[in-house]
Formats: sequence, structure tokens, C-alpha cells
Amino acid sequence: MGIGALTNSNQFNKSMYIDYKGKIYKVIFSKNATNEELQALVKTATKTNGLNVILKDSNENYIQLSSSINSNSFSNPYKLEFIENPPLNIRNSSELKAKEDNKTQEMFAQVVKEFSKAIKFEDSKKELMDRISSLEHRIDVESLKALEVEKCRKEVKDLKEMFQNASVTNKEDKTKKLILENIPTYPKYQLSQQTIEYLKTPTFNIWHWEANEMLSLLEHMYHELGLVKEFNMNPITLKRWLLCIQANYRNNPFHNFRHCFCVAQMMYGMIHLCNLQSCMSKTDLATLLTAAICHDLDHPGYNNAYQINARTELAIMYNDISPLENHHCAVAFQILSNPSCNIFFNAPEEKYKDIRTSMVKLILATDMAKHKEILEELKRYVSNFDFKNKDHMEALKMILIKCCDISNEVRPMEISEPWLDCLLEEYFMQSDREKKESLPVAPFMDRDKVTKPGSQVGFIKFVLIPMFEAVAKIFPVVQETMVTTLHQSYNRYNELIEAEKEKDQK
Repeated sequence: MGIGALTNSNQFNKSMYIDYKGKIYKVIFSKNATNEELQALVKTATKTNGLNVILKDSNENYIQLSSSINSNSFSNPYKLEFIENPPLNIRNSSELKAKEDNKTQEMFAQVVKEFSKAIKFEDSKKELMDRISSLEHRIDVESLKALEVEKCRKEVKDLKEMFQNASVTNKEDKTKKLILENIPTYPKYQLSQQTIEYLKTPTFNIWHWEANEMLSLLEHMYHELGLVKEFNMNPITLKRWLLCIQANYRNNPFHNFRHCFCVAQMMYGMIHLCNLQSCMSKTDLATLLTAAICHDLDHPGYNNAYQINARTELAIMYNDISPLENHHCAVAFQILSNPSCNIFFNAPEEKYKDIRTSMVKLILATDMAKHKEILEELKRYVSNFDFKNKDHMEALKMILIKCCDISNEVRPMEISEPWLDCLLEEYFMQSDREKKESLPVAPFMDRDKVTKPGSQVGFIKFVLIPMFEAVAKIFPVVQETMVTTLHQSYNRYNELIEAEKEKDQK
């Protein structure tokens, strides 16, 4: 919990505790998570690769893994098992079978309802209905095994994706539906003066805050910087926009809403640390903060290399050119395109165009493939930097969002190290999938090759330190506050590597 704040439950997530080999794990998942997603989350949390996840309660009864599963406590966890074929007695329970039948029928009803709206040509609609009826019949057969039911579900899911991919309009309508419907509220927290000042610092501990508290802190940033007044933002619209932003971040180990908050908080901290208010306009500040919040919207947890090598829909859509960053931009402005979520709705048309142009440029700058090019451009200006020169300022803003995006090692070790664990977990998920799909695997993402200190020394030395040193030439305060911390972090990881070498030699 944050300082001076109240505890509130997450509006979007549920959690459960799992006992695996005597160790208790906490799994946080979306209330709308599919069975496949829950399987992946449990395997990720427990660092296992079993075929099928099976849960038991304290009475040794099998528990169906689904988003409707009851939350439990640390003292009463579910027991985890992995088996090749789920036991038939899972289906033999009359109560569980009834629930499954109802859930399956509801699923098919929802699929039929969505397809009826999306498919406008009768032949395709009839063919789809025939296939769904066939699947319903298969599930109604009492002897059908659990594994076969899952195959039926997968086929329905594939059918749904096929028809959604065939209709861009339908996909856009679905996204807008997420924006317009079921928007909850979150309480307004009374922040203490200690929290208000702490929020402005690069050492701010982002792990102490719950989702609703992070929303309130982001809201505070817009008010404190004078952006709400400058752009005549409706406070309710600001709340609604922040909730939509949160809803459009996925539950990845690293690229999630907490990472969004982390990057935005570092941007807010750098605005105050470098006194950017004195050399930038309110439009610049609004663009920097908003781009930081939106920079990883709907990140799927698999990087650009995977998108391109796997020839995903995103890679095809954006011609292999920064597919993720282009997608983040598209989702950001799809949300802002709705008046009820547009925090810049009252801004003059020309100013809104400037904000959009700048935000797109900043979010695209977070693609690490462009790192060298962007850093070299700023280095050309630092010796004679002119705050009135448009090119100089554009280069600075791109570097600032890049600094914030990969700023974890600038923070104290107790804050930065958990982020490294999250990042490696996401990397390993990708490399495991790449191996299964026979795709190229980057060595720094391969669980069989990478180590924690080994993953950081080169990154800190060749990426972080040169970039932050370039900023320090414009704002000297960055040298003592951030560059010094980076050198300490580099030395710590380097010592760990040397210690490991000595251990191997003995």
C-alpha cells in the first residue's frame, strides 16, 4: 500500500494461492482470462512446464481451472498437479458438469451473437452455424473427455479469430466497446505531503502501490503540472481515460500497467529534477507524460523480433516496421478518438494535431532498434544545446522517454532487481515459445544461456550509461542523481560475474 493511502481491491483482477511441492505461489489473473491464459499464468508463476494444470482443494477434490474459480487464502491454497490427460472424475461430478455445461452453452450463445452482428453474408453465416452446432453436439455427448472439450473450445476460438480477422470494422467496434462499456470508478485518495514530494523523486518505490492508488497518483500528476487547467480537461474524463488505459494493458510479467506507471513516474520525476517546466511548454510536458503512459498499450508480451519472425498480424499490418510501437500508438489514439475518453477534447484543433504528431514520434522512439540513431542525433547537439531550437528539443524529448522506459537500474537495487526478474521471466516465456515454433532465439532471452548479472553488465555499460551521460551534459543534476547510480549498479553486477567465475574455477 502507498503512503497515506487506503487499501482497495483491484477492479480488474482476481488472485489465488497455489501449493506446489510445499511452496506457496500467488497467481494474479484477469476476471476475463481464458483457460489457456490461466494455464500459462500458473506455469509461469511456478516455473514449470507440465502438460495440463490440475488443481485440488483441501479435501482432495478436483477444481476446474477457470476465471470463475473462487479466490482462496495463503493458509488454504489449492494443490497443483501436472498430468497428460485430465481425470474423468473431474467431469463425473454432477455439480461441476452442470456448471461446465452452462458455461459452454453460454460461450456458444455469445459466439453466435457476436458472429450474427459481424457476418453480413448469409452463406458464411450458415456455414459457421453448422460448424458450431456440430461442436455443441460433440460436447453434449456424455462420454466426451475433458481434453476433447478443450479441443472443441479451441476450434470455436479459432473460428472466432478467423472471422474477426476478416473484418477490420468489427475489430474496431470491439475495441470501442471496451472503452464505452462497464467503466468502473476508483476512489479519490487523500495524498499526504510526504507522498506528494516523494512522487517527484527517481527513488520512488513503485512496488508499494496498488492499482487504484497508481491511478490516483497519475491523476495527481496532471493536476500538479497544471495540465488539467491548461487543456481545460474534464476531471471525470481524465479518470475515465486513465481507467481505459489500465484496461488496455495486459497482465504480462513485465510489460503491464505497473510498468506503465513506473515509466510515467520517472518522467514526472525527471520533469521536476531537471526543472523542465522552465524550458518546455505545457504542451511539451503533456505530450511527454501522456506518451509515457501510453507507450506500451496492449503489449502482447512478445517483442518485435518475435512478431516479425512469426509473421504475426501486427508485423504484417505494419510491414515489419516497429510493429509493437505502431500498435501502441494506434491503441492510444483509438482511446482518445472517443470524446468520453479524450483528455484533450477541449484543446484547439491545431494544438491537438501537434500533440498527436509529437506523441507518435515519442512512442515510436521507444523501439530499441532506433536507439543508436536517436542517441547520436542528441550527441550532435549537447555541446551547444539550444532550448529554442526545435530539432534540439525534439531530440531531447525522444531521449527523455527512452531514458524513462529503461530506467529501472537508475532506481535503488531493492526496486530495480524485482523488475529484472519480471523482465527475464517474460524473455524466457518468449524464447520457450520460439523454440517450440522453430524460430530464432536471441541469446539474451534464452533461459539456458543468460544469467541475471550477465544480462545487465553490457546493457548498463553500452546503453544506459552513454544515454544518461548525454542527458547529464544538458542537465548536470542527472550526473550525480542517476549516472552515479548506474555505475554502482554496473559494479555490483560485474562483481557477481567475477565471483561466479572464481567459484567455477575452484
